[in-house]
Amino acid sequence: MSETEFKAPFTTWSYDEPCTEMAWTEPKPSSVLSISSEFSKDETDLIIIGVFAPAAPEDASDDAGKKKETPKPEISGLAKSLDESLGGALSEVMEENYDAFKHGASAGSVTPTLRISAGDGTKAKKYVLLGLGTEDKDVEAATVFKVGSTIASTCNSEKKLTSCAVVMPPKLGSSSSTLTDISSSFYSSLYADNRYRTGDKVKITAEDLTSVVLVPEESFAQEEADAALAAGYNISKGDYLTKDIVNAPHNVLNSLSLANTARKIAEESNGLIECTILGKEECEKRGMGSYLAVGRGSETEPQFIHLTYKPKDGKINKKIGIIGKGVLFDTGGYNIKVAMMELMKFDCGGAAAILGAARATAALELEGVEAHFIVAACENMINAKAYVPSDIITASNGMTIEVGNTDAEGRLTMADALVYADKEVGCEEIIELSTLTGACMVALGLGIAAVMTQNDDLASDLEGASKATGEKTWRMPLEQSYNEQLKSKIADIKNIGTRYGGAITAGLFLENFVDKKKPFAHIDIAGPVWDDSTGAT
Repeated sequence: MSETEFKAPFTTWSYDEPCTEMAWTEPKPSSVLSISSEFSKDETDLIIIGVFAPAAPEDASDDAGKKKETPKPEISGLAKSLDESLGGALSEVMEENYDAFKHGASAGSVTPTLRISAGDGTKAKKYVLLGLGTEDKDVEAATVFKVGSTIASTCNSEKKLTSCAVVMPPKLGSSSSTLTDISSSFYSSLYADNRYRTGDKVKITAEDLTSVVLVPEESFAQEEADAALAAGYNISKGDYLTKDIVNAPHNVLNSLSLANTARKIAEESNGLIECTILGKEECEKRGMGSYLAVGRGSETEPQFIHLTYKPKDGKINKKIGIIGKGVLFDTGGYNIKVAMMELMKFDCGGAAAILGAARATAALELEGVEAHFIVAACENMINAKAYVPSDIITASNGMTIEVGNTDAEGRLTMADALVYADKEVGCEEIIELSTLTGACMVALGLGIAAVMTQNDDLASDLEGASKATGEKTWRMPLEQSYNEQLKSKIADIKNIGTRYGGAITAGLFLENFVDKKKPFAHIDIAGPVWDDSTGAT
């Protein structure tokens, strides 16, 4: 019997060597989603019809014990024409499902699929009504994102579906921002991580889908609309990479393979991104003792990642730094975790977010901004070299730090990353994202990120971004009196406070590593980074 070399289904470590490469998941082809002023009903498998519900009358309060009559649906435009061609079947579906659908009052809701057979043996045509809210309310960004994700989920649920048309009423609009948001949420919602599955365990979303045509009922400029859909597709490429990084297990993703991921981002950027990786010697020369302390216990050496994006025309109005926590796996160190350790691959969620943003930024060819994406990548592991509670370490700004807890490691890595962005790079504004504290999850739950900043203008900008993207955030205070918790008896500062206000003291700690006059925001994404049912968000 001849011996053949075993080939693993994915790239991973060997017994003696760590993994150096992480595979990427790519979206479906950008050609799948298009826009047109018309479509062929006969050649389309599924027609999704967007509808707004009429405004509820002012006297619509429920009377106890009084059964209300189901109101008749009010549809117009192309939806009405389709309804008439189907003998009122769409209206019937709306009436039959009023309790759940409310004629479309709940944005993102759908009716059961209506199947119409021609009776000649051909495949039945399918119709789904998609709720867009009520006529009297403005269309919010969250609604638009739901449109894209609902189109994706509906196409995925209909097996053997190859083509779909989506009727978009005038109120929904066809502005560039609307089309971009629909496109990005459509492609992102079709994400499926099959990198570590084999055989019949592989799950391909909307496997047979080749065409989804958006059909606005208002006029639009074709070239601008196509560009808006392409922008959404490029954003989704960043989303896919972010999810890939968070989902990847530690036997695949470590500081080395994350550094190579950053190099790959630069390689595909058409020269818009430059990649610099600092090794341990270069970090030591810069005095990054806070960052290097965390990485001492790991198999792989720390990799300090710096991606620099500059616009194609060279015109720069602002120079910003975007820092992401890149702890590829967090055991807690010698203060070892006693819960949730199996999820600690997501402790690189901040790094994942900013590297995905870097990929999207280059693909979108954003103008007017020089962006520096910085990740101090390492692992918080345990061995004879690992740092221990009571160590005194020195950050690159000269501040000495008493280690009160090795599981408060993320702030130590970011201390040196912040100094680097502030002093060496000279960023004018710095935003940092991290899965930093369980305390934030307790305070805000799993669906809301905490924003902490002393700068009201920056807070306003971040709030605007939150509303535009549908990502929920809440500004938390940086209560200066809580700095008392960080006082050390033998060093300049401790890396942890008491059990109370832990999310805030973490933000206060980070403030020590950025110029007080410089706009700086800390965003704790510990809650929203992960969903137990779907994985990376």
